[in-house]
Amino acid sequence: MPDDIFEHPRLAAVYDDLDPDRGDLDVYAAIAGELGARSVLDVGCGTGTFALMLAERGIEVTGVDPAGGSLDVARAKPGAGRVRWIHGDATGLPPLRVDLATMTGNVAQAIVAPRDWSGTLRGVRDALRPGGHLVFETRDPARRAWLEWDRAETYQAVDIEGVGVVETWGDLIDVSGPLVTFRGTWVFAADGAVLTSDSTLRFRERDEVEADLAEHGYTLKEVRGAPDRPGRQFVFLAQRPGE
Repeated sequence: MPDDIFEHPRLAAVYDDLDPDRGDLDVYAAIAGELGARSVLDVGCGTGTFALMLAERGIEVTGVDPAGGSLDVARAKPGAGRVRWIHGDATGLPPLRVDLATMTGNVAQAIVAPRDWSGTLRGVRDALRPGGHLVFETRDPARRAWLEWDRAETYQAVDIEGVGVVETWGDLIDVSGPLVTFRGTWVFAADGAVLTSDSTLRFRERDEVEADLAEHGYTLKEVRGAPDRPGRQFVFLAQRPGE
């Protein structure tokens, strides 16, 4: 089941306002241009920010996400009719032949269970045309990013038009091997409502991801860094071999 931060209508509605700086998506848009992609599958498209960015550039985009609340937000945005939205995940896609598949932000790490991760890699590979590419990021576990996920570092209060002031912060709950669980809290000043959402991310080592890609029939072309987060992220660029 999707985490409440993505599924709950009230949280999905303020998601973009609380995280407005999506400069991280520029890396993916640049790769789409570099590869000359004319069709893209955006896995874990959320509220549709990246999918709509690509659609505005004339790219044919399919966005898939298991969170209906986030998709409702995406479908209500200007230009949403240019994107094909699918409620689901990459393990149950309709027949596709895209040039590029993406998993931006936390998407790859949010696929926690090994069976789900394997199914995602398999489903994406089947959706790619021969010679098509997959690009996604994951945090370098050695940087222990979770040490910064406390209330002091994450607290913010934002006045959102039509909603009022929303206070939000994160708390680290548990670190068990590669699994890191944290809790987000949102306080809506308008009526005093307090909502929470627990999330778990899997921190995979670089060699683990490389082995997973090889096992599922990909050729790893390159591992890059994220220009806006130097030394913190692995950005994997893999290819489905031509046939």
